[in-house]
Amino acid sequence: MTASTYRTAPVDTTGMPKGIPYIIANEAAERFSFYGMKGILVVFMTQYLLGSDGELSVMTEPQSLVVFHFFVASAYFLSVLGALLADALIGKYRTILILSVVYVMGHAALAVDETRLGLYTGLTLIALGSGGIKPCVSAHVGDQFGKANQNLISTAFHWFYFSINLGALISIMLIPELLDRFGPGVAFGVPGILMFLATVFFWMGRNTFAHIPPGGMKFIRESFGPEGRAVL
Repeated sequence: MTASTYRTAPVDTTGMPKGIPYIIANEAAERFSFYGMKGILVVFMTQYLLGSDGELSVMTEPQSLVVFHFFVASAYFLSVLGALLADALIGKYRTILILSVVYVMGHAALAVDETRLGLYTGLTLIALGSGGIKPCVSAHVGDQFGKANQNLISTAFHWFYFSINLGALISIMLIPELLDRFGPGVAFGVPGILMFLATVFFWMGRNTFAHIPPGGMKFIRESFGPEGRAVL
């Protein structure tokens, strides 16, 4: 079935939507990838960054912090675009899946190119991917529930946020150690592998999800009408 026609989420014997474990696994791996990469970013820029000639060409700490904060701000700003893409044009499932692939490409750029080109390319793609899916995933969890099993929403979100904290905790303990022992290629590569797995987990749940169709041009007109502009 396509995302535009498939509406109802199948449930297990407890009434919990069958797609929830796929979303939780996806979120744990995605948060591992993001916080792992983010946790070593300043250290990479100030200690490991190479020039185009392959020689060490690091940034000063103030320079690295400018790049770091601009990256984080961009990820949050791009959430608006991700939300509009999902709600107006292609739906949450396709938005998450497509931008997850972009996200993986960003990690790959950081892992294989330790120059400024790799840094800026990787961070741009990760900001687009992470920011774009940020407003969609938790909303996608809510989409899986109907009136009959609304009482289980809080349980699902407890596990959802536990997965976020678990993935982040493991990554901020592990990835700096990998950077110290094996260098940037491995330290950025492992989060990239986890983001690839996150994408696979999400794709595996495609036939168990409830898919809410996008609102199309009507949604865009409402979003940028007087009321929508006031909200934005």
